[in-house]
Amino acid sequence: MNQTLRILIVDDDQRMTRTLADILSLNGYETVEANSGLQALELLGSKSFDAVLTDVRMPDMNGVEFHEQLRQLQPGLPVVLMTAYASDEIIQRGLETGVVGVFDKPLNINHLLAFFASLARNRIIAIVDDDPSFCKTLGDILTQRGFGVSQITDPHSDVDAMARASQVILLDMKLNGISGLDVLKDIRAHYPSLPVLLVTGYRREMADVVQAALEINAYACLYKPLEIPDLLEKLTQIQLERLRNALSGQ
Repeated sequence: MNQTLRILIVDDDQRMTRTLADILSLNGYETVEANSGLQALELLGSKSFDAVLTDVRMPDMNGVEFHEQLRQLQPGLPVVLMTAYASDEIIQRGLETGVVGVFDKPLNINHLLAFFASLARNRIIAIVDDDPSFCKTLGDILTQRGFGVSQITDPHSDVDAMARASQVILLDMKLNGISGLDVLKDIRAHYPSLPVLLVTGYRREMADVVQAALEINAYACLYKPLEIPDLLEKLTQIQLERLRNALSGQ
């Protein structure tokens, strides 16, 4: 799935934002430029973005300060810093507050493009639940927040097909005619590291089953009715871990 990402580029050097915008646009991304943290925050108040690429050293506020304010407007939005010179203290502060990582200037464009390709792949989610209404409602919510969603209401569907194109699976634990735990075991046999978020409306009844699922590396369990902020927080944590791994592998 090739998902068109909208990327906000922030740097007080207009030549830098123009050059990066041209490169990313040629590679199929939608770009918006800002030449200060304040201008970027104004844009974030009126537009949605899939990622932000920001310089660290800017005159009105540095990139980490900008990120800290950005989190109030669009929490969970992936932010990557770029810098030619910045103190380790500033960079560490950014990482501790949720910045994905740092690109050193001059930028390695191939690494940058590989990162954004990884970001697009990491926004594809499969919802596995035999309740079509639940699937549609949750799918619509996630789609509005920029995720690619597949809805699977037949729990007997091929697990390989279910997981092949997905980066996260939301798995109901009480399916029609089959246990969610059995589905998870099948997933684990083929995809041992694929993040799986458990979902159930039966906290007490399913307690032992949920515990068994967590012991084979289910990521977490959320309970119906779902609290959407809790779900988005978990998805953000998963995405941050995967994107940092993608950056460290460059």
